[in-house]
Amino acid sequence: MDETSHSCQESPLPLFGAQAATPVAAPGKQPSYLIDHRRRLRERFMEGGARAMPDYELLELVLFRAIPRQDVKPLARRLIDSFGDFGRVVSAPPARLRQVTGVGEAVIQELKIVEAASQRLARSKVMQRPVLSSWEALIDYCHTTMSHAETEQFRLLLLDRKNRLIADEEQGRGTVDHVPVYPREVIKRALEANASALILVHNHPSGDPTPSEADIVITRQIAQAAELFGIVLHDHLILGKDREVSLRAEGFY
Repeated sequence: MDETSHSCQESPLPLFGAQAATPVAAPGKQPSYLIDHRRRLRERFMEGGARAMPDYELLELVLFRAIPRQDVKPLARRLIDSFGDFGRVVSAPPARLRQVTGVGEAVIQELKIVEAASQRLARSKVMQRPVLSSWEALIDYCHTTMSHAETEQFRLLLLDRKNRLIADEEQGRGTVDHVPVYPREVIKRALEANASALILVHNHPSGDPTPSEADIVITRQIAQAAELFGIVLHDHLILGKDREVSLRAEGFY
């Protein structure tokens, strides 16, 4: 039988055990089941916040804008399966995101907007504020900015005489397990910015923030060089996926 000739007719007797057909929306409109699903997710988010939702559902909310007329749940699950969690999805490089089936430029744009917004919000809580009295906010900012990166990054936090953060600068990017750091360049930048103190930060993409011997050696070299110019090295933080290590607290310098 030619199916196309009966596409708008309903069978008088459904086949035994067959599932109901998925509702089809008029051209340009969302199916009713999709509208209901999206409404329920948004209501749950407004009532309970992000903590009331698993990562893939929070990701669905982001994808709604990028893909307005399709079920985005399968894509959200694929992204979580590919990268691990919400944070790693939104911070993933565009080239890697494009490798996931269903990801186009609109999806990448929405994810990068979320990433930029989260970083800017975290940054606003620490810039021009006394860092030592808002240490937890600084840690949150560093994790938001760096802990999900897939390669090592080295950042330099520059502080004034009142220990207010006056600049946050990325000094280098490396591979999955190495980033070049040059004490001379660190001190040069601190002097150019008229900084009185420094905080060094870098991440370990492996997720384990345990310092390497090279991490310890370079920290001691920078601390010694900074001291010659009257600059204090407050700390060197190494970020893992869920925690951080303070080289000062661990007594490494």
